[in-house]
Amino acid sequence: MKDKRGWKNMYQVITMYGDNEPWWFFEEWRNDIDEEYAFRSLEEAEACYQKQWAKLTEHYTHIYARPNYLSAFWNEGEERWCEECDDDLQQYKGLALLKDYQPVTVESRKELYEATNSSRKTKRCQRSL
Repeated sequence: MKDKRGWKNMYQVITMYGDNEPWWFFEEWRNDIDEEYAFRSLEEAEACYQKQWAKLTEHYTHIYARPNYLSAFWNEGEERWCEECDDDLQQYKGLALLKDYQPVTVESRKELYEATNSSRKTKRCQRSL
């Protein structure tokens, strides 16, 4: 895969905002991307991810993270009404480090996923399934 700069095997650090945590990768998940940064090396991507992590922890009360650089951030009350499910859906800010838009198999530093505050709503819209 090549990006517009002609790079192959790129790493991406993306932030997303929407109904789903970043590890679901439902169809059209890319529509939720807010920001995207591209890197040639894992080390550069990890540095960007850590910078974004620090920035997001300043603005969000709750965090749930997985060990492979996939994290969800949210605040209580940030919800969206869903007509299809007839319910309020929690809105998440997602942070992900990907390789060619797929989850990496590399484990992140433990402090990025062990310091989790994950009292969250577990429901999600059934239309997404």
